[in-house]
Amino acid sequence: MKQFESIAGRQVSRRQLMWGAAALGGAGLVGALSGCGGPAQAAPSQTINFWHLLSGGDGIKMQAMIADANKANPDFTVHPTVLAWGPPYYTKLAMASAGGRPPEVAIMHASRVPGYAPGGLIEPWDLDLLAENGVKPENFAPRIWEKSQQGGKVFSLALDSHPFIMFYNTDVAGKAGLLEGNGQLQEVNTPEGFKDMAREMQKVTKARGLSFGYLNLGSQMWRLFYTLYKQHGAEIVLVPGQEMKADRDAAIESLEFMASLFDDTIAAKSGDINTGIAEFVRGDSGMLFSGVWELPTMKKAKLPFDAATIPTLYGTPASYADSHSFVLPRQLTIDESKRRDVYKFVSDILKGSLSWAEAGHIPAYQPVIQSQGYRELTPQIHYANAADIITYDPDAWFSGSGSDWQTYFAEYIQNVLLGRDKASVGWDGFVARTNNLLSRPNPV
Repeated sequence: MKQFESIAGRQVSRRQLMWGAAALGGAGLVGALSGCGGPAQAAPSQTINFWHLLSGGDGIKMQAMIADANKANPDFTVHPTVLAWGPPYYTKLAMASAGGRPPEVAIMHASRVPGYAPGGLIEPWDLDLLAENGVKPENFAPRIWEKSQQGGKVFSLALDSHPFIMFYNTDVAGKAGLLEGNGQLQEVNTPEGFKDMAREMQKVTKARGLSFGYLNLGSQMWRLFYTLYKQHGAEIVLVPGQEMKADRDAAIESLEFMASLFDDTIAAKSGDINTGIAEFVRGDSGMLFSGVWELPTMKKAKLPFDAATIPTLYGTPASYADSHSFVLPRQLTIDESKRRDVYKFVSDILKGSLSWAEAGHIPAYQPVIQSQGYRELTPQIHYANAADIITYDPDAWFSGSGSDWQTYFAEYIQNVLLGRDKASVGWDGFVARTNNLLSRPNPV
């Protein structure tokens, strides 16, 4: 069996890669094996296979962008395959690369790249070829471009950043006397100040001031926690073979603040994300903490709303985010003609990402952000500054969007938010679980 050569130069067997892919992907291994089974089918040379995990409104937008790229490039046709978000997707993508039957290009969250690049499951982008297609490092915000790299090589090209933000009902805020002269929400910069604002909104809604559904959803809990934690100016460092380095006081303070919100006045004592969104859409709360991807939902509801970054409550502006990024799954044999077509396709999508911004995401390609068309998008322009303060998950083979690590966070923190455990107990349990992961090597 032919060996796979990793980026680090070592030889990795197909068996090793397949074992590592299963560990990285988490759940969904059975589906991955069946999805990659059977003999490889030779695709027409002009066909580019593209895997992504975008569904709903995002999926519709992406399909339209693919159609535009196909129309503009008659020499190739991009064929998309949409797979389920989360561990099943990442398992199948890793197994396809390990098994020698990957797509030519795929979408991956930037936060998941550190688990895939070191083992050779994805390949670096050629900066010269990118430049030939009008894509250069200076076209990206510094934080996004920095995140695209591993070991000095560019392994992902961000289509966007999609931060965790605050939606607010402008009618409720107006009646509560909380709007500035420009019609936007007043700034607040302390935890108590924020809670006072929420209580004023509750007086208007007679229900809640804030919506934040979190039950059984580790990613939702983690997004708010990590935003608040990073606002302390604190870091989390995850080095294999070493214990997790974190600011325990900042973590506990962040968790205690989160728990204090769920008093049935500021926010409901318990509820899932769908309940929280429904509450906000009904007008039963003044604010909602969620991701930019909920923008189409708010517009469809014809709600009087605006949006902004999460208020800076602990001194350092920060907003949890991730990026949908293009990656090149490792090929057994590279078809140079197809590879060049992939670069052209990706560059076309980046340059045409104004339509992607309409779905709420912040385009990573700066010429789009600087365009008049983007400046006219509201409320998108009101949280565009999030791209300058975004914070990705700490790098580790087990961290990132859709990872089991965020599920482990929920296992220890949900009881803190429900008032059943002290913040210190939940945090210390999560740290111990993380240290167990750090004691294991990257499976690939």
